[in-house]
Amino acid sequence: MISPTSGTVVIKGHNVKESPCEVRRVTGVISHETYLYQDLTARENLLFFGRMYGMSKDRIEQRINELIELIGLQYRLDDRVSTFSRGMKQRLSIARAVLHDPELLLLDEPYTGLDQHASAVFDKLLFDLNISDKTQIMISHDIERGTALAHRVIILYRGGIVYETSTDEIEDINQFRKKYEHYVSEV
Repeated sequence: MISPTSGTVVIKGHNVKESPCEVRRVTGVISHETYLYQDLTARENLLFFGRMYGMSKDRIEQRINELIELIGLQYRLDDRVSTFSRGMKQRLSIARAVLHDPELLLLDEPYTGLDQHASAVFDKLLFDLNISDKTQIMISHDIERGTALAHRVIILYRGGIVYETSTDEIEDINQFRKKYEHYVSEV
């Protein structure tokens, strides 16, 4: 995350600049950067982040067991992250981000490094989070996947909103793709 140059961001009633720890407790971040400690094992990483999020030890262990099975890394739980493939690191990063059941999930190209199976598991996880009324903000150049998972789509260009609509209003994905290409290449 970069430091703000102007304005104020408030998440769940907490000012990002004034209460960063509180903001971290209600926010999960998944991006092409995994934010994992390479010299720690998968378990040690999740224990560390669970404590950072203020979770109880029992709750951390419960969530580790649930998530590690979901992402299919139970056989590598006690291996150092530095020995993982790119896709395995991304799956562990997903577990790290949702470990504390955050109210807000920020997703910046979260499918980077995931194979088809892992992508399908992640789709289901996002769908389940949608049902539980969690807020998700995804940045993606994968128009089909983004529109399939979202309620609203926004096209940004140079830091500003140039187009916004409900996904229900997108009748033709090819027309929407043309609109996207128009805005990002000619605005």
